[in-house]
Amino acid sequence: MTDRWSLDGRVAIVAGAGRGLGLGCARALAEAGARVLLVSRTEAEITAAAAELGGAAHVADVTDPAQLPGILEAARALGDARVLVNAAGTNRTGPARDYAIADWDALFEVNVRATFLVSQAFGDDLLTRGVPGSIVNLSSQMGTVGYPGRVAYCSTKHAVEGMTKALGVEWAPQGIRVNAVAPTFVLTPLTKPMFDDPEFAAEVRRRLPTGELATIEQVADAVRYLACDASGSVTGTILRVDGGWTAW
Repeated sequence: MTDRWSLDGRVAIVAGAGRGLGLGCARALAEAGARVLLVSRTEAEITAAAAELGGAAHVADVTDPAQLPGILEAARALGDARVLVNAAGTNRTGPARDYAIADWDALFEVNVRATFLVSQAFGDDLLTRGVPGSIVNLSSQMGTVGYPGRVAYCSTKHAVEGMTKALGVEWAPQGIRVNAVAPTFVLTPLTKPMFDDPEFAAEVRRRLPTGELATIEQVADAVRYLACDASGSVTGTILRVDGGWTAW
C-alpha cells in the first residue's frame, strides 16, 4: 500500500457506525491505518463495534446539534481528525398516496438534516484549523432514480447528493473534499426484512445488470478511496456502487 492509499496518522469519524454499512466503513478506514471514532446513539452496538475494531466509541444522536461539539472533542482527543463518513440513515417505505408525514419528517431528519449538521460542524472545524480533509456521505442509487413505495427515501437521497455537490464546490478552495458513495441494495440489518420477501428479492436482482447485490466490503472500499489521498482530485462527485442499476 502506497502512502496515497494510507490513512496513517489521521483520525476518521464515522457517524452511524454501530452496524451495517457504517460499521463496514469504519472497518475499512481502520484497516487503512486511521484511528476511528465510531459514533452511534445505541451504546451497546457502538461499544461492541469499537472493541472489535480497536477504535473509540462515542454515544451521540447526530440529529441533535447540541451533541455535535462532543463528537469533535472526542475526535480531537484521538488526534488529527481529517475524515468524516456520514453513514447514519433510515428508511420507511409506503405508498405515496397515504404516506405518513411523521415518517417523511423522520427520514429527512436523519438522512438529510443530520448529514448536513455533522458535515457543517466538521467542515467548520477543518476551516478553523486551516487543514484539508475529506467528507464522504452515504447516498444510494435512489439518489438518481425513483422506486415505488420509496418517495421519502428517494427524496432524501436526491437531497444528500445535491448537498454533496454544493459543499464540494464551496469548500474545494480550502482543500476540503466532499463526495458521496451511492450503493445499490446491500444485505444489512436495515434491508434484511425486505429480502425476506422472495418476490421483492427477485425483482431487485432483475433490475441489476450484474444480477448481484453489492457487499458491505465493496461499498466500504469506495468510501476508503474517497477518504484517502488517492482521490485527491475528486470532489463533488457521486461514486455509484450499484451493479449498473442506474446505467439503464
